[in-house]
Amino acid sequence: MHIYNNTQNPAARLDENVSPVLKYPAPRVIIIHQYERRSISAPCAGTDDSMRVIDTKQIEECVYRLALKACVSVTPSCSRAMSAAAERESSPACAFALRVLAENASLALREKMPVCQDTGMSAVFISIGQEVAFSGGALADCVDSGVRRAYEDGYFRKSVCDPLTRVNTSDNTPAVIHYDVVPGDRVKITFMPKGFGSENMSRIYMLKPSEGVEGVIGAIVGAVRDAGSRPCPPVYVGVGIGGTFESCALLAKKALIRPIGEHHIRDDVAYIETEALERINALRIGCQGFGGDTTALGVSCEVMPTHIAGLPVAVNIQCNCVRCETEVL
Repeated sequence: MHIYNNTQNPAARLDENVSPVLKYPAPRVIIIHQYERRSISAPCAGTDDSMRVIDTKQIEECVYRLALKACVSVTPSCSRAMSAAAERESSPACAFALRVLAENASLALREKMPVCQDTGMSAVFISIGQEVAFSGGALADCVDSGVRRAYEDGYFRKSVCDPLTRVNTSDNTPAVIHYDVVPGDRVKITFMPKGFGSENMSRIYMLKPSEGVEGVIGAIVGAVRDAGSRPCPPVYVGVGIGGTFESCALLAKKALIRPIGEHHIRDDVAYIETEALERINALRIGCQGFGGDTTALGVSCEVMPTHIAGLPVAVNIQCNCVRCETEVL
């Protein structure tokens, strides 16, 4: 069911999360948009009207598990795409580099070591069933606690700092949390450690409506062309189309959650994904910039309605280490 409206959480308290290290209000992103609502009810959920109560300690433990796993492993779709790219690669240098990347991912998982030294800034997506109530500590605090413990126990690099003073928070918090309220009585949590070699190459464009599909594809390809080898290709490209300035960027981030090679259900959007990927690989930037056939492993787009006067397009680039883990409580 498609619902063309946005909602906000008026109960969100942005002033209570203060960094004990920096003594300033810690950044907290709370953006809730609902274009396509998907129920996360249990198959045999009860029929009474009582709320399901979840202690936020469970949220902390879930985030802890997801963070520990995500930082040492790439997604199955990334592993498959990397192996397939190595098999068809015509450049010996790029084929070698692809095999090294695949071997690195395998070794990291086996030894429980970071698949990349940049274990990223924690992006956490929480879909909350509207029949769920939380007990215990503040939800955001529990998410941060899970991140803090995982990065300490996993010996992961702490990469989060104040944007101006550059003072490190010392525990990789705060996480960037995106909340979404959906039908059901479950909570789905997705953890994505986002490195900034690729994040820095991301772009947002406010296109004219007249630029249409070709303008969208041109923006996607242009962002990857301008990035060159800096985001450690082969990359995975997340694209947001429509909405407003900020919701478009969030759509692009969410597109990176989708498995590589899984196309959008809309044919016109799937065409953009396919055509953009073909043109990106025609750039021949190649794996690690060696000039081969595979510059990108995939392109995934998410869309939502926008204003009649605009055509926002956001491009969020992910490096070859596509790391993302999900759990449903």
